[in-house]
Amino acid sequence: MALTESTMLELGTTAPDFALIDAVSGETVRRDDFRGKSGLLVMFICAHCPYVKHIEKSLGPLAADYSGQPLGIVAISSNDVITHPADSPEGLKKQAQANGFIFPYLYDESQAVAHAYHAACTPDFFLFDQDFKLVYRGQYDSSRPGNEIPVTGMDLRAAIDLVLDGKAVPKDQRPSIGCNIKWK
Repeated sequence: MALTESTMLELGTTAPDFALIDAVSGETVRRDDFRGKSGLLVMFICAHCPYVKHIEKSLGPLAADYSGQPLGIVAISSNDVITHPADSPEGLKKQAQANGFIFPYLYDESQAVAHAYHAACTPDFFLFDQDFKLVYRGQYDSSRPGNEIPVTGMDLRAAIDLVLDGKAVPKDQRPSIGCNIKWK
């Protein structure tokens, strides 16, 4: 496991387009399916990473807490399944079902979407406003495997709340830390 920080893509960047298959439903999900929402959260996660496993039980409740809000949420896994078979669509579907994910969990087989977003690690979070402009990229919270800080998602939740309230998100943001994306 190579410990990697998120690249901290420039704020204001437009969300790159995507059209990927949901590992759970088998349906194609596109970025533009979320047009008209107040925000779009794109999470790069996977099934095998210990940093994702550390927070995965809180991702279903996070989505449930915002389910009545005008917020789109998608997760994307871009890892090479030859070297990491747990991250195959079947593995993603099992992870989603075990953790109550109510958001689409997309498989980026070509890794083109991860490259377009400059995703570097799992987990890596990107929050966009209603115009698909990046307003937050960074950590879920300060909890890490073994540091005894409870998993709350407070950094990401604070940014989501500001977006939903139509307020500016502070630019002082801490990078996410996790396993590097397993490139082909």
